[in-house]
Amino acid sequence: MFEASVEAGVLQLAKRDTNWLSTGWDGGFERADAAYNVSVPEGWSRTDLGTYVTERRDRAGFDLSGPALLTGVDLQHARGARLDSVVAYATAGVSNPAALPQEPSSSPVRDADVDDRADEPDGVGTVNIVVGTTRALDDAGIANLLAVAVEAKTATLLAATGFPGTTTDAVVVGCDPDGDPAQFTGSATPVGAAARACVREAVRASLASRYEHRTIPSSVTDAEYGVVTDRRAEVFSP
Repeated sequence: MFEASVEAGVLQLAKRDTNWLSTGWDGGFERADAAYNVSVPEGWSRTDLGTYVTERRDRAGFDLSGPALLTGVDLQHARGARLDSVVAYATAGVSNPAALPQEPSSSPVRDADVDDRADEPDGVGTVNIVVGTTRALDDAGIANLLAVAVEAKTATLLAATGFPGTTTDAVVVGCDPDGDPAQFTGSATPVGAAARACVREAVRASLASRYEHRTIPSSVTDAEYGVVTDRRAEVFSP
């Protein structure tokens, strides 16, 4: 299975020669020995992300390269869940929620200047998820697994917070190319079903830890940062 370690504010999920797919900075498909979730301090404003990630990885004593996510959530709130061939780790904070009203207004609105605040570097939100499966997947299977993980994250956040996500959420999924092949990874498959359960449990546990002594914002206005997508798109028949 994948081995997880946390040192100096960095989570490493390691397994040699893993195929990864990341939606984070410098993401995409990558063959590497590990993936990372790196907690950044409040007020963090570095833009040389490659150098910064390398510095943090070295400081933590991790010498394996691989995709990395960045989060404002302290890694003391990281939580993992495991089921069958899948493991998932999550850090969850919603100080920068991205609300999506289902009855938007007919014109653009600004909710307490949330558009300006969303660009600030010192928010402490983000829901980051790192998923690994010991099953072997092709590119389509791993891409679909990422979609399944995002769907599970969204459903869990909606139930727990009322928000579908934050402005900076990211996911990394990985598979063992030498494992037992799995052709499909949808919600009804063993891999997809296990991933849904793992993501749900990890996100809920991380939220419970992060908000043990604070209140989850009830709206974008109550949050430190965030956005509301309150515009209507033109609907047409192709």
